[in-house]
Amino acid sequence: MMDLCLTSVDKFYGENHVLCDINLTIPGGEFVVIVGPSGCGKTTLLRVIAGLEQIDDGTIEMDGVVVNDLPSASRNVAMVFQSYALYPHMTVTENLAFSLELEGLTRVEISDRIDEVFRMLSLAEYGDRKPSELSGGQRQRVALGRALVRKPKLFLFDEPLSNLDAALRMNTRIEIANIHRTLGTSILYVTHDQTEAMTLADRIVVMRRGRIEQVGSPLELYNDPVNQFVAGFLGSPAMNFIDSDLLSVSGAAIVGLRPQHLRLATAGRLKGRILHFERLGSDTHLVLDVGRSAPVIARLVGQQEFGIDAPVTLDFDDDDALWFDAEGRRVGPTT
Repeated sequence: MMDLCLTSVDKFYGENHVLCDINLTIPGGEFVVIVGPSGCGKTTLLRVIAGLEQIDDGTIEMDGVVVNDLPSASRNVAMVFQSYALYPHMTVTENLAFSLELEGLTRVEISDRIDEVFRMLSLAEYGDRKPSELSGGQRQRVALGRALVRKPKLFLFDEPLSNLDAALRMNTRIEIANIHRTLGTSILYVTHDQTEAMTLADRIVVMRRGRIEQVGSPLELYNDPVNQFVAGFLGSPAMNFIDSDLLSVSGAAIVGLRPQHLRLATAGRLKGRILHFERLGSDTHLVLDVGRSAPVIARLVGQQEFGIDAPVTLDFDDDDALWFDAEGRRVGPTT
């Protein structure tokens, strides 16, 4: 395990300030997931931690040692990329062995480590195959294995599951969670998928425009976001943001309501017309035109039928609403 501490880290590409005053401490053994829109600096943050990019200001400490000038090979970290980055001319076994041979391990040590990873990821039957003979899910497991076999103190994952279909993503997500429980190694994991973030993370880091917006446990960020950006980033379907005067709410410019907190009512505070609805089996999603705000989504339990353009009235419990000012800052209610 590795304690990681970033203090006032800045990174520029020319005049583009891609990491802005990043302060983040990750205790050894923690699983931290980084989320944010494309271009917010997530991957760059991983790359400066790995030593693939140099920072322009601040410090990166690993186990109390400043590693700003330490080369990537000396940082004892392993990175798994979105692309599998396997050597196409090598078998699975050779792909896993390559970095260990460079480290100077004996054949017995290499064989023992590969056997351990084969058992962990159920790869033994594919040892003699080349990447072109594997499915996408199998290639991703080999990429994971190539990182695991090195036994680093810190794993860095850069959207490792984005090329997999939904079923494979779930299966591989379970494998990664099991690996973390088994090894207890520190993990920094970048993703666009909020399901991965909510289910895997001990803590989530939300980034925007090179800055950290909020850090906390998945439920802390979901239930108590500091601003409208964080509130809208976590949750599926996303939180609705409604002009407060449509709901007769004072003290705020915008009211945030999650789709599951809206319910049908004969005398509710929110009136609209159905633009679209989706039958999802256990739930029904309504998409409503309510006037000046963006379309509102209501998540209703069960199977229900509606007509397009039909009028609908919704209501909600005041305790479920979040208030934001015109700049998107959270102004209440306090939790």
